[in-house]
Amino acid sequence: MPIPADTALLIIDQQQGILHPRLGPRNNPEAEERMLELLAHWRSRGWPVIHVQHLSRSTDSVFWPGQSGVEFQPRFRPQTAEGLIQKQVPDAFCGTSLEADLRQQGIGQLVIVGVATNNSVESTARTAGNLGFAVWVVADACFTFDKRDFAGRARSAEEVHDMSLANLHGEYATVLNLAQLF
Repeated sequence: MPIPADTALLIIDQQQGILHPRLGPRNNPEAEERMLELLAHWRSRGWPVIHVQHLSRSTDSVFWPGQSGVEFQPRFRPQTAEGLIQKQVPDAFCGTSLEADLRQQGIGQLVIVGVATNNSVESTARTAGNLGFAVWVVADACFTFDKRDFAGRARSAEEVHDMSLANLHGEYATVLNLAQLF
């Protein structure tokens, strides 16, 4: 599909802490490679890239400021001309300048990738859709972790990922794979 040049790539929480084993089993082991393909595509065209960094309010978080987990993974470090949004809650719009920055730059479309599908990706995509942005979430460029549902049943990361994408598709965003985007 043709991607308009005023479409921003939003890369969520690709920090060192997301690789910590205590987060448990995850799905989509190729997600980072898909994210890097998108990042290279955007950079080669000079299109807008925005990196989202989580700065947790919880001292036991892998994203607690002042420790290595909060830092970007080296391959996802923002370049000078790229945007940086620092958030303290899952939604990258809440309490940040993201909406104002996008509107000021004339950006009306977002391609969202990152982690965790059911957390920061879903909450950010929901808000973006509610604010009137056209949103694409690239399913194979996102991942999440095993989680227990409300009834206490263990759910695999793939189940959590799929349900989160189902929550988004058609109402807040269009969910597709990288091959469908290019």
